[in-house]
Amino acid sequence: MPKRDFYEVLGVSRNAGDEDIKKAYRRLAVKFHPDKNSDDKTAEEKFKEIGEAYEVLSDPQRRAAYDQYGHAAFDPRARAGRGFGGAGGFHDPFEIFREVFGGGSIFESFFGGGQDPSQPQRGGDLRYDLEITLEEAALGCEKEISVSKLDRCDACNGSGMEHGSKIRTCSTCGGRGQVLTSRGIFSIAQTCPHCKGAGRILEKPCKSCHGEGKREHGSKIKLRIPPGVDAGSRLRSSGNGEAGFRGGPPGDLYVVLHVRAHEIFQRDGDDLLCEVPVSFVQATLGAEIEVPTLDGRATIKVPAGTQPGTTFRVKSKGVKNLQGYGHGDLHVRVQVEVPTRLNHEQEVKLQEFAELCGEDANPISKSFFEKAKKLFQ
Repeated sequence: MPKRDFYEVLGVSRNAGDEDIKKAYRRLAVKFHPDKNSDDKTAEEKFKEIGEAYEVLSDPQRRAAYDQYGHAAFDPRARAGRGFGGAGGFHDPFEIFREVFGGGSIFESFFGGGQDPSQPQRGGDLRYDLEITLEEAALGCEKEISVSKLDRCDACNGSGMEHGSKIRTCSTCGGRGQVLTSRGIFSIAQTCPHCKGAGRILEKPCKSCHGEGKREHGSKIKLRIPPGVDAGSRLRSSGNGEAGFRGGPPGDLYVVLHVRAHEIFQRDGDDLLCEVPVSFVQATLGAEIEVPTLDGRATIKVPAGTQPGTTFRVKSKGVKNLQGYGHGDLHVRVQVEVPTRLNHEQEVKLQEFAELCGEDANPISKSFFEKAKKLFQ
């Protein structure tokens, strides 16, 4: 089968610059590397083809020969007959891959390896779920929580080794933290079994933490919860996560808030809603009533003839805005309470009241039944 044009293989034009050729090779080499395409039998052939094309086009002398003579420039029989020189044979495509990607193992190239695992590393972040009341969320508060986490070992101050001990390079992996195992044409990097990937060995691990540099420890942490937080709000307590590795900085603690349902108030953003019962007489004749707020009480005026479900607004008695834009409002919805038990005298008086009122006292009912009259016929 005839070979494809090398420029076509890499997907570049014939006047492409060296950097464009290298970028094209890197993209395609990662895409078709056999280790990433174990189920694709054609991937290795494509990978070899890409490596051959790059080896020629990345070398000025070979590229010039290819531009002039094509694939014949690298045919030994053609070179002997025409006097081509300097072309040479092709190298292992996996070796080309390692050279382009910095000389590390193929897994380091794919996954960004190269970090020294024995160096200090930042500790992990932690999550803590905290339930608070609506009052605490709206008004703000201070809380103390107990957290069990990996803190820096006091015995070794986080170093992981006994006082006076030293760190030496792992003799098994030579400090790389990985060992290469050859399996046919593939080289597979695995975590060093001796140093567990650290690359270094502690001569005398700390007896208290067994070389980890951190131990499980219970801590009490004080939190300031600002006014206006809501369910799902996340607070960060800097430096109160897990201890770092080998003296690295600690992680952070993230506290996720859950607001307990309130028996009176419902929250809608920065506003609060509550339902307040009023008597039939108060709704009919009007009254001033006291309503609860999160920080005390307020007075609202219920006009005469107030209907069930009427809502009154009490300004600035809601929740403080978390960004500092004032307060929300309190919305009070009145529920007219109908008496459920009347004695004989009350029933008589109420019946007399109904007879005195007539239809004009209930305009809403009158309007409704006027509209519904035809439906009753």
